[in-house]
Amino acid sequence: MAKDNDKNPISPLAMRFKQDLQLNGKREATQESYVRALRKFTEFLKRSPDTATEDDLREYLLFAKNEKHWSPSTLNVAYNGLKFFYRKTCPRDWPTLKKLKIQKELKLPTVLSIAETQILLKVIKKHSMACFFNTVYTLGLRMQEALHLQVSDIDSQRMLVHVHRGKGARDRLVPLPQSTLNELRAFYRTHRNPDWIFPAEGRNHSMASTATIPMSETSAQLCIKKVVNQLGWDKRGVSTHTLRHCYATHLLEAGVNLRLIQKYLGHARLTTTMIYLHVTTVGEEAAIAKINSLMKRKS
Repeated sequence: MAKDNDKNPISPLAMRFKQDLQLNGKREATQESYVRALRKFTEFLKRSPDTATEDDLREYLLFAKNEKHWSPSTLNVAYNGLKFFYRKTCPRDWPTLKKLKIQKELKLPTVLSIAETQILLKVIKKHSMACFFNTVYTLGLRMQEALHLQVSDIDSQRMLVHVHRGKGARDRLVPLPQSTLNELRAFYRTHRNPDWIFPAEGRNHSMASTATIPMSETSAQLCIKKVVNQLGWDKRGVSTHTLRHCYATHLLEAGVNLRLIQKYLGHARLTTTMIYLHVTTVGEEAAIAKINSLMKRKS
């Protein structure tokens, strides 16, 4: 019996569910989240989910919402995961599946100032990790996009990076700062792997030159967690993805057009990019001065 990423045995039914998710083009992180959601429902049922009734599903979701008080984002994963399972893997014509809907919460991203971002990056001493996180920030990449960067993706003639394997299978071109190119070249000289910018290193960087896979996500996560704890920022919710938020916010504060930021981030909708308008205060001083002037009572 296979195991999932939580080290728990995965049943043949759950394996088929995961395969259906793969065939549907769901990202690996989504696959893991949905399989985890199915496992939680199975634990609640205490039997196989293919024997569940519609009332079982209703009872579970109401329990999660009203008694466990799951957050909207956690509920959303459960809703979508179970909806996919009972529509594709184990088809059921249940009216409840059509009713599942959750109100989206507007949760503002954690953003560091430029000075704080520089402090964070300087604290990272290991060469591969320092280069990796600098690349995430200066190109505004998602973790998986940065991990899977290949040598052929770097266009130093046009100073662009071709980001493949983006969310929603959307490729995009991102401006390549000269300082980032210099750092990537310096790091590349330490391994010269023919394919990967950030290859799996092995012990003491020994595998880097011949690795056939990129650096692991776990390695990056452990590094950022250690640095955040070292800085005493562990209560702020800082993660690798925070650097992508910083990229977008800092560009916006520098006057870069929101449409261009949308393009560089690879967002399908401008409304997704507009969340960064909520985390910047640039221009508010002038607006407040105008409001005070307009609303001033004449004596």
